[in-house]
Amino acid sequence: MPDVAGLDEGTPLFAQIAERLAEEIADGGLAEGERVPSMNELAAFYRINPATAAKGLNLLTDDGLLEKRRGIGMFVAAGARRRLLAQRRERFAAHYVEPLVTEAARLGIGLGELTELVRESAQALPVTPRTAVPQ
Repeated sequence: MPDVAGLDEGTPLFAQIAERLAEEIADGGLAEGERVPSMNELAAFYRINPATAAKGLNLLTDDGLLEKRRGIGMFVAAGARRRLLAQRRERFAAHYVEPLVTEAARLGIGLGELTELVRESAQALPVTPRTAVPQ
């Protein structure tokens, strides 16, 4: 169950902080070169220990998504969004597309029919910029 700041008790806090910042980078909410909240700002916002917030920031720094600028803070690294989206596409393919294709083959659904099923399902969704499917 999420607490007041919206954090999940089942996942380490530092990992949640890192994931939330990564989501903002992937979504374009934090642009390359933009300053990210400091360890103290994150700690105050989420009401957590500053060391926990620092651990989340360091996770992203270690992954090359953030860079430290001595004396002025942490910033989104060049190419961070592109790298995040590439990682997420790979994860999406492994978790969703490959099992979908495998099950379709088991059921005798060919590529054309599968493509049409996906298109029909996508068109049935409410259209938002994130769910729009190219024709």
